[in-house]
Amino acid sequence: MIDLTKYSIAGVEDLNSPGLVLFQDALEHNLAESIRLCGGPDRWRPHVKTHKTREIVRRQLELGVTKHKCATIAEAEMLAQEQAPEVLIAYQLVGPNVQRLVKLIDLFPRTRFATVVDHPDAASHLGQALNERGREVEVLLDLNSGMDRTGIPLNQQALELYELISTTPGLRPGGLHWYDGHQRDPDPRQRRLSVMQGWEQFIGFRDRLLLNGFEVPRIVAAGSGSFAIIAETEEPGLELSPGTTTLYDVDYLERFPDMNFRPAVAILTRVVSHSGGNRMTLDVGHKSCAADQPAGKRLYFPALPDAREMHHTEEHLVLETADAKNYSIGDSLLAFPRHVCPTMHVHQSAAIISAGTQIATWPITARDRRLTI
Repeated sequence: MIDLTKYSIAGVEDLNSPGLVLFQDALEHNLAESIRLCGGPDRWRPHVKTHKTREIVRRQLELGVTKHKCATIAEAEMLAQEQAPEVLIAYQLVGPNVQRLVKLIDLFPRTRFATVVDHPDAASHLGQALNERGREVEVLLDLNSGMDRTGIPLNQQALELYELISTTPGLRPGGLHWYDGHQRDPDPRQRRLSVMQGWEQFIGFRDRLLLNGFEVPRIVAAGSGSFAIIAETEEPGLELSPGTTTLYDVDYLERFPDMNFRPAVAILTRVVSHSGGNRMTLDVGHKSCAADQPAGKRLYFPALPDAREMHHTEEHLVLETADAKNYSIGDSLLAFPRHVCPTMHVHQSAAIISAGTQIATWPITARDRRLTI
């Protein structure tokens, strides 16, 4: 496991807390490692939901990454503003979001947009909206990989839905979407067996489509725990879509010791109250750290390996540690989130640290649900 105690910031007294800090050296390492494992920038379709930051999009574009994946119209708009050539909104659009997609297509003709569906009604409504404007959008069939969250099962209804996509005016069949984010077994051998078992079923379904005369132009597949395994298959038209590998976090660091990524984001926090005993209170409440992880397991403090999260509220975190006596009011600590994606969402900006020094501040542009559309 990488030694997180070596992360440091010169001039930390000038940084606000609680505040997001992004270590550029770790980010660059993660970008290079993601591209290497995918087999080249043309096979990586990173998910922007992790970072929501235009500066990272720009860097990925510089590295030759032309395909991106996102979950919201705002994220898609940010990508289009940066002239990303291809943007997949991997979220079934309903309600006003359908018309927002139409506006996106109208406003950003240089970007090729795509989306996903897993239900005939969604396909029909989307096709009608696009056809009425004389537009067309690429649509991928979203398949249930076993997460049981979204996606249609690999059955006859899925074949019929792909046929509907292929024959509905306003829609163009774009291939298949296979997100197996539940593949998180810390044992690399067991994870590989489970990933490949699901993948073989998926390929069997893809082959049924081909035998029925349908085109499958692309496969957008895999989460952070499975993408390196699926990359080895070298299927034609394969695009790998891990997102968390861009910034990484402590949960994945502990869960996947076989992967060579580094946490790139931490929260700078300070002591705001002290009992004088073995407990102290920090300003890193769950308004500055995602609270989706179980209470007591939301942050990791490299300087306090024995720390226990006793009480986490909106503005405060009470820590219990034998080292509390060594800290005074105003002292700072780095806290690494166990889930980085929603933690990025609750901050307006990040201080960018290079070689231990702040060099810039980047806004978290797409944390909002709406930019201009």
